[in-house]
Amino acid sequence: MAQQLMLQRTPQAYAGVERYAQTHTGEAAAAAYLALGQAYLLDGKFPQAAASFQHSAKSGDALADYADYLGAKALFAAQQYPAASDLVRNFAARHPDSILIEHASLLLAKIHLGEGDPQSALHDFTNASGLDNSADYIFTEGRARQLAGDAAGARRLYTQLYLDYPLSPDAPTAVAQLHTLGFTQPFTLEQRVRHAEHMYAAGRYALAATEYDSLASAAADAGNAAEANLLRARAAVALFHVQRHVDTRRLARLSDAADEAGAIRLYLTMEAARDRKDSSGVQAVVDQMTQRFPSSGWTEEALLSAGNMAMLANDLPTAVRYYSQLATDFPHSALAPMAHWRAAWLTYRTGDKAAAARLFDAQIARYPGSALVAAALYWRGVVYQEVENNPAAASAYYGKIVSAFCHYYYATLAEQRLRALGPVTPDPAPALSRISAPPVQEYTQDVPQDSVHVERAQLLANAGLNQYIAPEMSAAPDSTDWRAYAEAQLYRSYGESGRGLRVLNREVQSYFARPLDTMPRSYWNMLFPQPYWPTLQQDASAQGLDPYLVASLIRQESEFNPDEISYANAWGLMQLLPSVGRAQARQQRVRPFRTEYLLNPNVNLKLGTAYFASLMQEFHGQPEYALAAYNAGDDRVKAWLANGPYANLPEFV
Repeated sequence: MAQQLMLQRTPQAYAGVERYAQTHTGEAAAAAYLALGQAYLLDGKFPQAAASFQHSAKSGDALADYADYLGAKALFAAQQYPAASDLVRNFAARHPDSILIEHASLLLAKIHLGEGDPQSALHDFTNASGLDNSADYIFTEGRARQLAGDAAGARRLYTQLYLDYPLSPDAPTAVAQLHTLGFTQPFTLEQRVRHAEHMYAAGRYALAATEYDSLASAAADAGNAAEANLLRARAAVALFHVQRHVDTRRLARLSDAADEAGAIRLYLTMEAARDRKDSSGVQAVVDQMTQRFPSSGWTEEALLSAGNMAMLANDLPTAVRYYSQLATDFPHSALAPMAHWRAAWLTYRTGDKAAAARLFDAQIARYPGSALVAAALYWRGVVYQEVENNPAAASAYYGKIVSAFCHYYYATLAEQRLRALGPVTPDPAPALSRISAPPVQEYTQDVPQDSVHVERAQLLANAGLNQYIAPEMSAAPDSTDWRAYAEAQLYRSYGESGRGLRVLNREVQSYFARPLDTMPRSYWNMLFPQPYWPTLQQDASAQGLDPYLVASLIRQESEFNPDEISYANAWGLMQLLPSVGRAQARQQRVRPFRTEYLLNPNVNLKLGTAYFASLMQEFHGQPEYALAAYNAGDDRVKAWLANGPYANLPEFV
């Protein structure tokens, strides 16, 4: 109920948790009141939040530090400063083992600022030094120094916030405070450029473009034409990321130059030609870039984009040329393994198997740690087997995939081919010596249940305060070995299997490449959970589908998060578009239907399995085609099939 309250905060959710709190005592009631307080805090109902936290503190002791700290936050937000101060003053003495001690000191500093006492606030910062790299700490200290009359110190801190934490919600306030202090132009041109670059790197392209435009005007007014041209170029490329097409009017205003601005100008010229589907224009501009800016990152981006354009047009030789040039000219780039692989694979698709074999060999030799090496090993083995008639070498390559990447798609294919080859003695194959399975990490199931931090984490989960679970467990000695497992197990015990999966996905490395017996079965069960299983089985069986295949699809699409809404507007467990959900609801006679019903697991599973079954039928029961169509659309799969012929299904995959 507490988890549901944190997500939805409906009157019914509030009523359920409140009824539980009133009908229980001790730590159970304390956790329930804590959940109510946090929900009220999120809804901005500060008096109700403060009252709930007070009830929590009176009901139990295990989470008394959370009740005091969060209660003080609620009272502070309600501007009841003396009452808030009482809860966090001497916090460390009352809660010596709490992970919230420094947070309480920072909150006390904010309370003193609210009371108009900046000197006391500055004293409080000495007890919150562990948070000095947080935006909240920097802004609050800046405010304290400002009110204490230390304009220089305030300016230093506000500038640090502006430069190092540009996405912080306090960053605009910091700029406003600098103007209040009389710094009408608080930042140098270099600092403003750095800020804009931070925004660009964070993907805030529209904000970056606005800032670049402003900087370009300032540079032009100062008579610095080259700097203004560069900043206009950066603004243009930032807007290109927003609009996904080139603003040709902006492009026309850029001057040709021998610096980065010139490289950006040519890159955007190439993208404009791509917008027009002008392949000869793309080629001409890429040739210019490789001659004039051979080491520029914009040339690298242009080669990638040109290669993608040719690949999408099914012009494989041209795509191979661009990808090969990228891998050759930028061998240390993060894009090089992918570009080289595409060149190798598309060469294979053109039918030149000898050239492809050489490229597969180069892929394995140059990028043995790349995620693409399993594919290169497999297709090199295929060439050995089918073109060079060398079963011993093929067997060595297939065997390496099975031993080093045992749960990969290519391992399944390699096992099939090894069975078909029969008893063959593999070649030594020296080229394979650098390929090895990832090191096996030790993972334990031994969670110290007598740890106060584990007990508190369990109570926090019961109260719906998930954001504090990992920090609480991390405070336990030697928690590095078991924290992720304990956190995932805790979520699983409360029915949050998807959340547990996401925790382990972050922490457990390379598990697709390790044998089952190298990790406890309980880890595998949490990495491949089966929530909603009775309903999933029923709906899958009704549609003639393998329930494990449906579960695999859900794992990849939403990681079993029933509330997931993707950037592409796909909803729920099976990530259905509203239009698909509506169409399936009509066919399955699910009435009434509204888009938000897709967040109901029962509705989502019923409609999602029906949709997947229709794709399986459309593609004659072949799951590879149906899965591709489910993710990308059946029209794309038909277009990809039209780009064949393919010698076998793995070629299509």
